[in-house]
Amino acid sequence: MRLIRNVTACSLLIGGSLLASPLQDQNKEIARRAFEEILSHGRFELAEQLYAKDFINHGIHSTANLEEDQAALKGWHQAFPDVVIVPEKLIAEGDLVTIYWVARGTNTGTGNGLPATGKKAELAGITIWRIVDSKIKEEWSAFDQLSMMQQLGLLPANK
Repeated sequence: MRLIRNVTACSLLIGGSLLASPLQDQNKEIARRAFEEILSHGRFELAEQLYAKDFINHGIHSTANLEEDQAALKGWHQAFPDVVIVPEKLIAEGDLVTIYWVARGTNTGTGNGLPATGKKAELAGITIWRIVDSKIKEEWSAFDQLSMMQQLGLLPANK
Protein backbone atom coordinates (compact mmCIF):
# COMPACT_ATOMS: atom_id res chain seq x y z
CA MET A 1 0.00 0.00 0.00
CA ARG A 2 2.83 2.36 0.83
CA LEU A 3 4.41 1.73 -2.59
CA ILE A 4 1.14 2.57 -4.36
CA ARG A 5 0.79 5.77 -2.35
CA ASN A 6 4.38 6.83 -3.17
CA VAL A 7 3.96 6.05 -6.87
CA THR A 8 0.67 7.99 -6.93
CA ALA A 9 2.27 10.96 -5.17
CA CYS A 10 5.20 10.97 -7.60
CA SER A 11 2.83 10.72 -10.56
CA LEU A 12 0.84 13.70 -9.32
CA LEU A 13 4.01 15.74 -8.81
CA ILE A 14 5.36 14.90 -12.24
CA GLY A 15 1.99 15.35 -13.95
CA GLY A 16 1.37 18.63 -12.17
CA SER A 17 4.70 20.04 -13.29
CA LEU A 18 3.82 19.30 -16.90
CA LEU A 19 0.62 21.33 -16.76
CA ALA A 20 0.76 25.02 -17.56
CA SER A 21 0.75 27.28 -14.54
CA PRO A 22 -1.69 30.17 -14.18
CA LEU A 23 1.25 32.57 -14.70
CA GLN A 24 2.21 30.85 -17.94
CA ASP A 25 -1.40 30.99 -19.15
CA GLN A 26 -1.53 34.68 -18.24
CA ASN A 27 1.72 35.35 -20.11
CA LYS A 28 0.40 33.55 -23.20
CA GLU A 29 -2.74 35.70 -23.06
CA ILE A 30 -0.60 38.87 -22.88
CA ALA A 31 1.31 37.65 -25.95
CA ARG A 32 -1.92 36.86 -27.84
CA ARG A 33 -3.30 40.29 -26.99
CA ALA A 34 -0.12 42.05 -28.14
CA PHE A 35 -0.20 40.17 -31.44
CA GLU A 36 -3.90 40.78 -32.04
CA GLU A 37 -4.27 44.36 -30.89
CA ILE A 38 -0.89 45.97 -31.50
CA LEU A 39 0.94 43.92 -34.12
CA SER A 40 -2.09 43.12 -36.30
CA HIS A 41 -4.51 45.98 -35.66
CA GLY A 42 -1.96 48.75 -35.07
CA ARG A 43 -3.39 49.86 -31.73
CA PHE A 44 -0.04 51.34 -30.68
CA GLU A 45 -1.63 53.28 -27.80
CA LEU A 46 -1.91 49.93 -25.97
CA ALA A 47 1.88 49.54 -25.82
CA GLU A 48 1.93 51.24 -22.42
CA GLN A 49 -0.43 48.58 -21.07
CA LEU A 50 1.42 45.57 -22.48
CA TYR A 51 5.12 46.57 -22.55
CA ALA A 52 7.41 47.53 -19.67
CA LYS A 53 8.78 51.08 -19.77
CA ASP A 54 12.33 49.66 -19.84
CA PHE A 55 11.54 47.13 -22.62
CA ILE A 56 14.51 46.01 -24.73
CA ASN A 57 14.36 44.26 -28.11
CA HIS A 58 17.62 42.32 -28.47
CA GLY A 59 18.63 42.36 -32.12
CA ILE A 60 21.58 40.52 -33.61
CA HIS A 61 23.67 43.67 -34.06
CA SER A 62 21.85 46.23 -31.90
CA THR A 63 19.11 46.63 -29.34
CA ALA A 64 16.01 48.80 -29.47
CA ASN A 65 14.04 50.41 -26.67
CA LEU A 66 10.24 50.54 -26.65
CA GLU A 67 10.03 53.77 -28.65
CA GLU A 68 12.40 52.47 -31.35
CA ASP A 69 10.65 49.09 -31.44
CA GLN A 70 7.21 50.67 -31.86
CA ALA A 71 8.55 53.03 -34.56
CA ALA A 72 9.78 50.00 -36.53
CA LEU A 73 6.41 48.29 -36.09
CA LYS A 74 4.65 51.43 -37.33
CA GLY A 75 6.97 51.33 -40.36
CA TRP A 76 5.80 47.77 -41.13
CA HIS A 77 2.19 48.94 -40.86
CA GLN A 78 2.94 51.79 -43.28
CA ALA A 79 4.51 49.38 -45.77
CA PHE A 80 1.76 46.74 -45.31
CA PRO A 81 -1.44 48.56 -44.28
CA ASP A 82 -3.49 45.33 -44.39
CA VAL A 83 -0.97 43.26 -42.42
CA VAL A 84 -2.29 40.47 -40.23
CA ILE A 85 0.14 38.72 -37.91
CA VAL A 86 -1.24 35.49 -36.50
CA PRO A 87 0.35 33.75 -33.51
CA GLU A 88 0.18 30.11 -34.67
CA LYS A 89 1.92 28.44 -31.71
CA LEU A 90 2.55 29.76 -28.21
CA ILE A 91 4.77 27.96 -25.73
CA ALA A 92 5.30 29.29 -22.21
CA GLU A 93 7.94 28.30 -19.69
CA GLY A 94 8.69 30.34 -16.61
CA ASP A 95 8.64 34.02 -17.59
CA LEU A 96 9.25 33.29 -21.31
CA VAL A 97 6.69 32.96 -24.09
CA THR A 98 7.78 31.73 -27.52
CA ILE A 99 5.50 32.58 -30.41
CA TYR A 100 5.69 31.07 -33.90
CA TRP A 101 3.81 33.56 -36.07
CA VAL A 102 2.80 34.06 -39.69
CA ALA A 103 2.39 37.53 -41.22
CA ARG A 104 0.44 38.24 -44.40
CA GLY A 105 -0.05 41.55 -46.14
CA THR A 106 0.12 43.62 -49.30
CA ASN A 107 3.00 46.07 -49.74
CA THR A 108 1.01 49.11 -50.89
CA GLY A 109 2.81 51.72 -48.80
CA THR A 110 6.34 52.74 -47.93
CA GLY A 111 7.93 52.10 -44.57
CA ASN A 112 11.11 50.73 -43.01
CA GLY A 113 12.95 51.51 -46.24
CA LEU A 114 10.65 49.46 -48.48
CA PRO A 115 9.15 50.95 -51.63
CA ALA A 116 5.50 50.21 -52.39
CA THR A 117 5.48 47.22 -54.76
CA GLY A 118 1.77 46.34 -54.68
CA LYS A 119 2.74 42.70 -54.07
CA LYS A 120 1.51 40.34 -51.40
CA ALA A 121 3.95 38.73 -49.00
CA GLU A 122 3.69 35.97 -46.43
CA LEU A 123 6.42 35.21 -43.95
CA ALA A 124 6.97 33.34 -40.74
CA GLY A 125 8.95 34.23 -37.68
CA ILE A 126 9.62 33.36 -34.09
CA THR A 127 9.51 35.79 -31.18
CA ILE A 128 10.54 35.11 -27.61
CA TRP A 129 9.20 37.50 -25.01
CA ARG A 130 10.20 37.70 -21.36
CA ILE A 131 7.16 38.85 -19.42
CA VAL A 132 7.63 40.29 -15.93
CA ASP A 133 4.81 41.65 -13.76
CA SER A 134 2.35 41.22 -16.67
CA LYS A 135 4.45 43.39 -19.01
CA ILE A 136 6.63 42.43 -21.99
CA LYS A 137 10.13 43.31 -20.81
CA GLU A 138 12.49 41.71 -23.37
CA GLU A 139 12.25 40.39 -26.92
CA TRP A 140 14.28 38.22 -29.25
CA SER A 141 12.88 37.78 -32.78
CA ALA A 142 13.84 36.30 -36.12
CA PHE A 143 11.88 36.22 -39.37
CA ASP A 144 12.43 35.30 -42.99
CA GLN A 145 13.44 38.70 -44.43
CA LEU A 146 15.04 37.15 -47.54
CA SER A 147 11.81 35.42 -48.57
CA MET A 148 9.87 38.64 -48.01
CA MET A 149 12.24 40.64 -50.23
CA GLN A 150 12.00 37.96 -52.92
CA GLN A 151 8.18 37.91 -52.76
CA LEU A 152 8.15 41.69 -53.17
CA GLY A 153 10.43 41.42 -56.22
CA LEU A 154 13.17 43.42 -54.49
CA LEU A 155 15.67 40.55 -54.66
CA PRO A 156 15.92 37.74 -57.20
CA ALA A 157 14.15 34.53 -56.26
CA ASN A 158 16.17 31.36 -55.74
CA LYS A 159 16.20 29.11 -58.78
